[in-house]
Amino acid sequence: MYKTIKFLFLFLVFGFFSYAQKGIKIYATGGISADSLIAFAKKQIGIKYRYANANPKTGFDCSGFVYYVFDHFNIKVPRASMDYEKEGKVIHPDSCKAGDIIVFTGTNTKNRTPGHVGIIIYNKGKELNFIHSSSGHKRVGVIITNFKDSPYYKSRFIKIVRLSVVY
Repeated sequence: MYKTIKFLFLFLVFGFFSYAQKGIKIYATGGISADSLIAFAKKQIGIKYRYANANPKTGFDCSGFVYYVFDHFNIKVPRASMDYEKEGKVIHPDSCKAGDIIVFTGTNTKNRTPGHVGIIIYNKGKELNFIHSSSGHKRVGVIITNFKDSPYYKSRFIKIVRLSVVY
């Protein structure tokens, strides 16, 4: 009888946690330093933009790049930029740090749903810089952009989110 009750208890507990985790899109098997994350992200600079791709051999779209970088450290994040709409702890731009994810609209600024993402590489005072895979006409592929110097990205800004596993 005791073994049956113990089995049922463990089954219910495991089942509950399995069910509860299905709604979580951002999770990790461990933590990672922001320095390690950014160093790995910077190794991807120059890789070409390629729609719907998350592979350095063929290219990255924006969310594919973010996904690839975090996945390298066993940190699962949404694969599509639109899935960041309700994800993560929102951080004020003045308080962001390296490793936070910056979220923008797509090219249509009137449509305020996420359409582009990048990774904050540093925020010293007002110099917020992020690394991302851009499909822009002038600079295509993985690049670093200064948020302050880019009216294009300022007009598309939605939010910055933090993952508790990046320190």
